[in-house]
Amino acid sequence: MAKKDYPYKPLKCENLHSYSICERKSKVAIKDFAQPPKTDQSLSRFLDSLPNILAAADFKALVAAITQAHKKGKPIIWGMGAHVIKCGLNPVVIELLNRGLISALAINGAGVIHDFELAYAGQTSEEVEAELGAGRFGMAKETGELINQAINQGVAEGLGLGEAVGKKLLEINPPYVDHSLLATAYRLNVPLSVHVAIGTDIIHFHPQADGAKIGQGSLRDFHLFSSVVAHLDGGGVFLNIGSAVIIPEVFLKAVSLVRNLGHPLANFVTANMDFIRHYRPSQNVVSRPTASGGKGYNLLGHHDIMLPLLAAAILEEIDQA
Repeated sequence: MAKKDYPYKPLKCENLHSYSICERKSKVAIKDFAQPPKTDQSLSRFLDSLPNILAAADFKALVAAITQAHKKGKPIIWGMGAHVIKCGLNPVVIELLNRGLISALAINGAGVIHDFELAYAGQTSEEVEAELGAGRFGMAKETGELINQAINQGVAEGLGLGEAVGKKLLEINPPYVDHSLLATAYRLNVPLSVHVAIGTDIIHFHPQADGAKIGQGSLRDFHLFSSVVAHLDGGGVFLNIGSAVIIPEVFLKAVSLVRNLGHPLANFVTANMDFIRHYRPSQNVVSRPTASGGKGYNLLGHHDIMLPLLAAAILEEIDQA
């Protein structure tokens, strides 16, 4: 078969213009490489030995941002999905609360349920598949009655939803109350806001549920949360850990509200930590709020590893300062 006579001819490279690699800007250099681990090193020295590349560099930068925020007296806000609580991490978060390293907490409605059940019964997270078929899913008596009772009473007294449940837990003093984020935050006078979507939580179909009280309490919490967000300007930090939808949406609206009311909000740090990269946290936490000044980080990994590692790194940096 005859050779094709294409209208295009292969390029000739004899006259290629090249330059020295030493003149070129490169994204990876030996000075940024990891160091071999040593058996006797501290956590901070271990982190220093990680490469200053990609997620390792971002993790170290986030630790530095949080410790700087603490030194400057700027808010360090933790937004959390309920799965973080189910991973057994309340003791870690409580230690940071006790050490003054969390200025405010924001959780969703499911977070209230798991936190309450842990404080009341020392266990949580039912087998949905096993209970759903029989219509038993979400029907725990104490969970439905006591949480709704706390909301109804507390909101009637002028409290937000987070305050209402935290106050109730301290009043009834269940066996495992020391493991509760809600009770600890209330005791320490740390704002803990609860952001609810009606119909997403098992307590909403119990007869004690009052939609007006739930909505009113959650709206009060949104206004409280927005007040803390207004102080992020100039070095504060917002973390979204494990919430794919609710907390990122709430944070974005709080940022818009704060700026609309005339509060300066720039030069702060945000971070999203989750198993996988979701759209809303990437946009509403990491990218959009910091577009006019600041820095956002996306760190992927299991909460039960990443959150204790972050907490340990922060505490060691603070203690060594």
